Amino acid sequence: MTPAIDTAKKARIAYTVHEYDHDPAARSFGVEAAEKLNADPDRVFKTLVAACGDKDLVVAVVPVMKHLDLKLLAKAVGVKKAAMAEAKVVERVTGYVVGGVSPLGQKKRLATVIDASAEGMETIFVSAGRRGMDIELAPGDLAALTNAAFADVAR
Repeated sequence: MTPAIDTAKKARIAYTVHEYDHDPAARSFGVEAAEKLNADPDRVFKTLVAACGDKDLVVAVVPVMKHLDLKLLAKAVGVKKAAMAEAKVVERVTGYVVGGVSPLGQKKRLATVIDASAEGMETIFVSAGRRGMDIELAPGDLAALTNAAFADVAR
């Protein structure tokens, strides 16, 4: 179990945990997850953390085949500028290792934005808090558990 799975379990939402053999040589954790889970890459999302404004951290959940648009993220959270957070900071604040960062069950609850492309989907996959493990859940449940907003933040 991970804090992400514990969070979903405690909330009593519908979810499915998917595990696969993670390849340490994989260049993209998200693309690897989509391929190994044989899932539509549009439904597999990566969790990124950005420093917005005066160093407030924000979680962005975006499709693995797209890139986070930092200008759109900044606009979505009402700040002038956003930049990717340093890996050490992300690991310390979330409690997860890079490549296994989940939007659920983080040590410190951060503001969260989910790309609007997820809104119309029945379920999406996000990291379950460990490399080689994803959790599939409804985007609305993810938004409710993370107090997230939906916005166009990926290109």
